[in-house]
Amino acid sequence: MKYALRGITAEEISYNMNRIKIDPNQRVEIKPQFARGVKRVKEDDKLYFLTLEVKIEATDDNPTPFNLKCRLVGAFVAEEIASKEDEQLLVLSMTEIVYPYLRSTVAAVTANAFIAPINLPVVPITAIFPEQPMPADGAVS
Repeated sequence: MKYALRGITAEEISYNMNRIKIDPNQRVEIKPQFARGVKRVKEDDKLYFLTLEVKIEATDDNPTPFNLKCRLVGAFVAEEIASKEDEQLLVLSMTEIVYPYLRSTVAAVTANAFIAPINLPVVPITAIFPEQPMPADGAVS
């Protein structure tokens, strides 16, 4: 299997401040929610797009001082994908390549919003996205 990153694009970046009152002794818990999607171009089966997204949103149970959404898309060219295991490894590898850019973007956005920068965890990608079997039709979803 061979693959290469062709580029990364920020598809959506948003930050909204929530004007909530936080007591000095109250602890705010930031719970990032991650999502990932992979698409292969039908006209060029070597071209893959990995979408990686993180959201931090206030809820009634967990008010946060801000809402944040960041979605990046990585474009990859991949060859010699011979099996479902190769496809799963490709998805994992693409995620590992794009994730540090997502971390950096979130830290920069929050720092530029004049709050303490949010540093997403440095953990194995399988801890954030437990691997799931590929669809039966062989398409990457």
